[in-house]
Amino acid sequence: ARNACGVALFLLSTGARVSEALNAKWENIDRERRLWRIPAADAKSKKVRAVPLNDSALEVLDQLGSEGKHEFLFVKEDGERFRSMYPTWYRVRKKAGLPWLRLHDLRHQYASMLVNSGRTLYEVQLILGHSNPLVTTRYAHLSTAALQDAASQASKVISGARDRAA
Repeated sequence: ARNACGVALFLLSTGARVSEALNAKWENIDRERRLWRIPAADAKSKKVRAVPLNDSALEVLDQLGSEGKHEFLFVKEDGERFRSMYPTWYRVRKKAGLPWLRLHDLRHQYASMLVNSGRTLYEVQLILGHSNPLVTTRYAHLSTAALQDAASQASKVISGARDRAA
């Protein structure tokens, strides 16, 4: 269950797809540049993409204990790589009192956190690896607060100019 929680936190910290995380190899982690290179064969778009690794994602990597011992990031207690998270995830989410929480929901939550903190839909599209920008527009309604903040900046400029003219 500990490793399943590590996978879940990594998904929440990177916005990755479950299959991308389970196929992730240490050779594709660049700690210096804080990037995770997802090979074309593992990406849904079949194009290489680079996922930025934030502090939370790096912390998960630090706690895995598989670096230098195993090829894959996420391995079971017996050292075998995870091929599927679902049986374990069903038990973990039930025990946590979140029986409705799907692993893919963590990807959506990551995107929502980005948009709600003012990141552009274009940035979200690039980070999530959406080949079609229309897929990313499902998060557009979340940017209302960011847009309101942007509009307020214009108000501050107008007020400042008015004060100087008075």
